[in-house]
Amino acid sequence: MSYDVRTIRKHFPALTAAHFDGPGGSQVPDVVGEAVAGTLCSGIANRGVVTAAERRASAVVTEARQAVADLLAADPAGVVVGRSMTQLTYDFSRTLAKTWGPGDEVVVTRLDHDANIRPWVQAAEAAGATVRWADFDPATGLLAPSAVTELLSSRTRLVAVTAASNLLGTRPDIPAIAAAVHDAGALLYVDGVHLTPHAPVDVTALGADFYVCSPYKFLGPHLGLVVAAPSLLETLHPDKLLPSTDAVPERFELGTLPYELLAGTTAAIDFLAGLVPGSGSRRSRLVTSLTALGAHEDVLLARLDAGLAALPGVTRYGQPSRHRTPTALFSVDGVASQAVYEHLGAQGVNAPAGSFYAIECSRHLGLGDTGAVRAGIAPYTTEADVDALLAAVKSLPRS
Repeated sequence: MSYDVRTIRKHFPALTAAHFDGPGGSQVPDVVGEAVAGTLCSGIANRGVVTAAERRASAVVTEARQAVADLLAADPAGVVVGRSMTQLTYDFSRTLAKTWGPGDEVVVTRLDHDANIRPWVQAAEAAGATVRWADFDPATGLLAPSAVTELLSSRTRLVAVTAASNLLGTRPDIPAIAAAVHDAGALLYVDGVHLTPHAPVDVTALGADFYVCSPYKFLGPHLGLVVAAPSLLETLHPDKLLPSTDAVPERFELGTLPYELLAGTTAAIDFLAGLVPGSGSRRSRLVTSLTALGAHEDVLLARLDAGLAALPGVTRYGQPSRHRTPTALFSVDGVASQAVYEHLGAQGVNAPAGSFYAIECSRHLGLGDTGAVRAGIAPYTTEADVDALLAAVKSLPRS
């Protein structure tokens, strides 16, 4: 069955404008809001087995871990919940760095969001370890596997790399990088925040030891998730409160979990599984739906790329490629990107400007700390939205 964007849009009550701001946080379907509100208003307590409220809380957590496992082809016992991807990455960097010392090495890339750079840089500095930087090609936006693998040595302890650039949409060859990282005896920490909303993900096939993502980028509430093999998590010992459980994955989760947000995450994943109606397991339906979504987004991205290329004075960053998420970064000659953003907003088009915390990437592109305008396509984006964006850029006043 084909991808029916008009039917999908009926579930998004907030769509009163053309939203290209999904890379910073997607709009939310009605079923997710209902799940959050329903859980908040239900009888619920700390997890347990004695009362109905305790059992309800336990079920919410169990169901969410399974839903995330289905989304990422992972083990539900290896799903760690946190406030955000940034918070979780800081937590894991501090935990992993307990075993690092002088002479050890960590590899980060300039393509990444700072949340997959600074925690590792700071943890390495605190441990006396060395940080090595992998550069991408600013002309194409591509990070070649060799840019990472040539930095590996017997002292490499961890490599942190994005599965898709949140600024350019570039998708590095993670399996190739993973194979080299593992041959070197190191661990691979993959930022999947920008990839997960746009493609089927199999963390084992990727070769990621740790895969981190954020439900609010894939139609859900504000949370962060880390997925890893339970056996790997068993080897790590984070700082925790004395009476809190030492079981995996709970030993990594600080305080009471936000049950309502976990219920919303399950609802978001179920919604993604139903983008294309079908039968079978939730995992199989997710693969079918996200594959169809990817095809839909590729068509819109090609339309957007062609439209921007046809506009005078517009510069696109990164090389248009099929192997990228539906993300376009651009600037307009003689007009500050913030002014472009404000003009688009006045035309009912939400496409913000900035470096979006990918500050190393922005600087490497020659855009400094101010960045450029970013337009991201989402499950609810239509051809009319793309045309509205192009028309708004075309109508931009020039001096």
